[in-house]
Amino acid sequence: MIKCLIVDDEPLALHILEDYISKIPFMELVKSTTNPIEALTLVQDGNIDLVFLDVQMPELTGIQFLRIANGKTKVILTTAYPQYALEGYELDVVDYLLKPIAFDRFFKAAQKAQGILQPSKAAAPEPVQVQQQQNDFLSDFIFVKSEHKIQKVYLHQILFIEGLKDYISIFTTTERIITLQNMKKMEDTLPEKHFVRVHKSYIVALNKIDSIERSRIRIGDKIIPVGDTYRDDFFKIIDGKNG
Repeated sequence: MIKCLIVDDEPLALHILEDYISKIPFMELVKSTTNPIEALTLVQDGNIDLVFLDVQMPELTGIQFLRIANGKTKVILTTAYPQYALEGYELDVVDYLLKPIAFDRFFKAAQKAQGILQPSKAAAPEPVQVQQQQNDFLSDFIFVKSEHKIQKVYLHQILFIEGLKDYISIFTTTERIITLQNMKKMEDTLPEKHFVRVHKSYIVALNKIDSIERSRIRIGDKIIPVGDTYRDDFFKIIDGKNG
């Protein structure tokens, strides 16, 4: 098993990565923490094989962490800021994951780490259950009417959905899709496990949320308000992810 540590100053980011690691049979989560000093102590004690490390943290940046750790563990950087990629690779990181992190991209990074840490096992066939989970995640989709065509939209690519007066906009990792379908029908179509209505005008993908501050959600550069009507149910879902 690859013993893993998650270090991120955003609790929600911790929970997303915890969930992802739980789906990988060759990984074991030793600790997740918002405290990089605590994390360094674990690394220096020699108990960690792989760290999922945020770059922007108040006490100690990810780059500073890497320099102090000095190669005692392998590291995958997780950040919303692509400008640190070159410096990270110069410090021999395994991979560089840009937030919001999709599971398929995380899985590829996990396999890359396994190839380095467990080379004799990396070539073995993937367990059927994990492969099926990955296939399901990648293959789930919906169809929406867009202009003069019906368009396929993969669920794992959706960031959020914005309702406007006479139509809705689906924002994905690659494009914006405009459709006449209404918000209620879209809400009923999407799986509750992965998507939640947070405002009369917004549905968000839970695994694409970068942070939550008071009643505002950040997904990439977009700030999305949490409406009074939806606030209690939304935070119950978030609290449930903490358990």
